[in-house]
Amino acid sequence: MLSVISLEDEVINLDFIKGFTFGYMSKRGEWETDEAKESLRILKERCAIDHVVLTVVAEQDHPQSISIHWRNHLNVVSDHEIISMIEYARSLDLKVILKPMVNVSDGTWRAHINFFDTDVPCEPKWSEWFEAYNEFILHYAKIAEKLKCDMFVIGCEMVNADRREQEWRHLISRVRKQYSGLITYNCDKYQEDVLKWWDAVDVISSSGYYPIDAWEEQLDRIERVVLKHDKPFFFCEAGCPSWEGGEFLPNDWTLRGKVNVDVQKRWYEEMFRATSKRDWVRGFAMWDWKAQLYPIEMAEENQDYAVYGKPAETIINQFYRDIAEFK
Repeated sequence: MLSVISLEDEVINLDFIKGFTFGYMSKRGEWETDEAKESLRILKERCAIDHVVLTVVAEQDHPQSISIHWRNHLNVVSDHEIISMIEYARSLDLKVILKPMVNVSDGTWRAHINFFDTDVPCEPKWSEWFEAYNEFILHYAKIAEKLKCDMFVIGCEMVNADRREQEWRHLISRVRKQYSGLITYNCDKYQEDVLKWWDAVDVISSSGYYPIDAWEEQLDRIERVVLKHDKPFFFCEAGCPSWEGGEFLPNDWTLRGKVNVDVQKRWYEEMFRATSKRDWVRGFAMWDWKAQLYPIEMAEENQDYAVYGKPAETIINQFYRDIAEFK
């Protein structure tokens, strides 16, 4: 295991994370169903996971909005559902990582949420947005503490917001007053060596959507960051769609090509081949597994990142089973 010294001067032993992201974009009420619970059980059985990342997604209207809609909103799973799903995951002997996320209702990727660096009268401001974001994140940090989640993700792929170093440090200090577990931030691909405040979190994580022919180069770059900060690292997201060409630009979910599930299989094989040589890569939370599954007989027609019933599912299962023998 990789050991580091945390901000609290405690040694962190991070077990290899055999994880998967679950429930992305679920709406209120969808986690209360037997179907959702069964989906999580099937995920563990078919992919041999020991961690699940539970995503709670709220939205703001547009990239310059300073309001985040999460309280009693129909597009956001309720606190009761979150607590129930965490408890159910624990009954399956899964460790839980709670990941609140913000999307933009008009379809703009959250990385483009942005404001002027200098406050201007009558214009929306970073201070106003971070006030709303703090309220959102701290609410779920309290749930993570109450349910003793194994890790808490304070943000995901907020590329333009990443430069607001002091605001993030302030948020992390507030989260630590509410939550006693491990804290990470899920930076976007290619941003690992750009972020300036890795010292403030316990675990470094990023989105591993790298082209199939670029893994070695990108891992060399990320390795320098990990060694510099001497902290555990894992891919909080990693995945590839099932269409032709998706292996060369796996981060672009807007592209669509001819369905090809073997593309996804080959991408996973290459990611595992490359990362297995780097002992500082302490795991994955694959992207992604829905709370409502498509019929398995439709798997060969599914273009999405889902792996249910596809060849990539077998690759993940075998890797996670094998990795336990060596990590």
